Amino acid sequence: MSDHFAPIGKRSVPIIPLTAATLDAWLKKQDARTRRWVAAQNYAARPDSALLLLPDAQGKLAAVLAGIDGAPQYLVAGGASGAAAGGQLPHRCEVEAEALAEAALGFALAQYQFGRYRKLEKKALVLELPAGIDRAAVARRVDSIALVRDLINTPAGDMGPEALAAAAQDAAKRMGGKFSQVVGEELLTKNYPAIHAVGRAATQAPRLARIEWGKANHPHVVLVGKGVTFDTGGLDLKPLSAMKLMKKDMGGAALMIGLAQLIAAEALKIRLTVLLPIVENAIDGDAFRPQDILRTRKGLTVEIGSTDAEGRLILADALAEASGSRPSSSSTRRR
Repeated sequence: MSDHFAPIGKRSVPIIPLTAATLDAWLKKQDARTRRWVAAQNYAARPDSALLLLPDAQGKLAAVLAGIDGAPQYLVAGGASGAAAGGQLPHRCEVEAEALAEAALGFALAQYQFGRYRKLEKKALVLELPAGIDRAAVARRVDSIALVRDLINTPAGDMGPEALAAAAQDAAKRMGGKFSQVVGEELLTKNYPAIHAVGRAATQAPRLARIEWGKANHPHVVLVGKGVTFDTGGLDLKPLSAMKLMKKDMGGAALMIGLAQLIAAEALKIRLTVLLPIVENAIDGDAFRPQDILRTRKGLTVEIGSTDAEGRLILADALAEASGSRPSSSSTRRR
């Protein structure tokens, strides 16, 4: 994603942030044609009408006005990049230096596209950045967020338990970390009974995936992410309207994979463990049932009121494991 950024060039389209309070002062410095155009559009630099494209005398894009009124700079630049998508020139965001990195992040994220299943025609825009901005740092954040989006956007037919665990393994490899997983019947022998119960009816076996990274003498941080690759609701079947977005029920796991990648890329001084309980909550003769009583890793028993409450069951086992792995206390010094 670093190709969204370029050094300062000879010509670019400015993105100009304005508030309702500063719009009049800015207009006084403009020519009559620009003032007439802004007035004709009834532009007031409000967040609910934040963007205005300014043409030059030849009808080409000359600038983008972005109403901010306290909006985060990354959102302003993101919206402006979308509005200016028809232009082929580089853009530059005219904001104070300390906000420019956030603006660059928003600019790049606004151009995210999911291209796994179709060819993307849209050409990416480029934002000019001065030498003082760390392009690599911004690009690391963009890449990690794009990874999370790609995982969540992939439908369950291609992002089942095996594929999600493989994505975690790929991330561990990129990070220089370790990956392991407990799969299928091994969940019972290693005492993850709730994860096994929720996922046992699916074609692809349930699992607990683990990523480990960092030095042993650094503070230990444990992240847990819910990885339900599809949630039918189990025998308490969801209606269609509630099932349409259930490919995203693994969003917690996707987020933790992306966060882990960013932590490693930033070389933070922590020892990181990521625990991902990964299942599909499916229906089959072996599916767990309402009023079943399940045992969790901690030894507690749970009566099932609804099989659509699968997330808290798999997280119970993962959180018990996280607690037992002795993460550093909240009072540990952090950087």
